[in-house]
Amino acid sequence: MDKALGDFLRARRELVTPAEVGLAPGHGLRRVPGLRREEVAMLAGISVEYYLRLEQGRDRNPSAQVIDALARVLRLDAESTAYLTSLARPKPRRGPAEPDERVPARLESLLRTLNVPALVFNKYSDVLAANRLARALSPDMVPGRNRLRVLFTDRAAHEYNADWERYTATAVAHLRAQIGTETDDERLHALIGELSLRSERFRVLWARHDVRSAHDATFRLRHPRVGALELLAEKFQVVGSGGLEALLLHARPGTPSADALALLATLDVPS
Repeated sequence: MDKALGDFLRARRELVTPAEVGLAPGHGLRRVPGLRREEVAMLAGISVEYYLRLEQGRDRNPSAQVIDALARVLRLDAESTAYLTSLARPKPRRGPAEPDERVPARLESLLRTLNVPALVFNKYSDVLAANRLARALSPDMVPGRNRLRVLFTDRAAHEYNADWERYTATAVAHLRAQIGTETDDERLHALIGELSLRSERFRVLWARHDVRSAHDATFRLRHPRVGALELLAEKFQVVGSGGLEALLLHARPGTPSADALALLATLDVPS
């Protein structure tokens, strides 16, 4: 039976402390890092037996009222609540479909005309297309590479990213938001398995079950040739592409980062 709902509930309750929901910590050592099952059940107004069935995957159809109560107790934001709702609603099984990952020709042409780093990637974070500035900017923005694999396993990417801890947390939360409740995707399972084996940081973050769409962010990079850059990231869905996203990075005008980006544009970049 699908364990996704139970895994999510367990991971999220372990992140909530008794103090955050107004409970006294109690005496002695707690065997769990966050809330106990009986505490979640009490605060949500449901029986311990029913909550246990949810965590064990023996009941996957809680009412909207129960979902709202659990979201409140687990301190979920709107996006995580929507994710919980999707886990709790049975869906018809369907065979995995091979996604169409061809970047539209006019989009590739557009990338080449932009004077800011720009790239297109799929839901697995494989880079499918990138302009010259993107390839010059970072080792995880080269077509043919997987941004998650580079981020978690390439030491150079660690050195490039001044906010590596924050960036990795955002990347994993965005991956969960991207894939939603797709549990039959062998390609996804292979990527998660590989990263879990190769990176302790990935294992820790994946176990948290954070869900967050990163549509805008700030990249702080340490480029070996042009120095420090602070770039604003804008992310867009490519309409009709089956999950492709475009990422554009730009600097605030008149800042040292804008000067560094202009300098980067003058450097030779391997094609």
